[in-house]
Amino acid sequence: MYPRAKTLGILLYNNQILVEEFQGKHSTGEGTYYRPIGGSIEYGEKSADALVREYEEELNVDIIIQQYIGCLENIFWIDEDMGHEIIQLYLVGFKDKADYKREIFEVIEGNKRAIAKWFPIADFVSRQQMIYPNGIVEQLEKIIEV
Repeated sequence: MYPRAKTLGILLYNNQILVEEFQGKHSTGEGTYYRPIGGSIEYGEKSADALVREYEEELNVDIIIQQYIGCLENIFWIDEDMGHEIIQLYLVGFKDKADYKREIFEVIEGNKRAIAKWFPIADFVSRQQMIYPNGIVEQLEKIIEV
């Protein structure tokens, strides 16, 4: 098995980040956790192009890539299963400024439905809420220092 190539978009507004909400097992337990919007990079696809595609497919919105943040390598365990992701991170923004006013976004991924919502960055930095992948909190801390 090989690491999965992924891309995630950090979308910020009023000291909040847009994240998808998940329920279930994660690397530090079980319950609610969050992840920025993004997904897998397809073979032959650039990570920035994949991110634009993922936002369009999952949230039905258009984004602008504002800045490349960096790369995270996330190796984690859930029960007896190891996961390994190489993640390209970008700072992104909505093309349509009206999208910033939306509170809830329906996330559609195949036949799976979930929600994405704005969440205070401080809740993740203080570790009151769980956000993945590992290393994302440190990246958020760098961004909000600027």
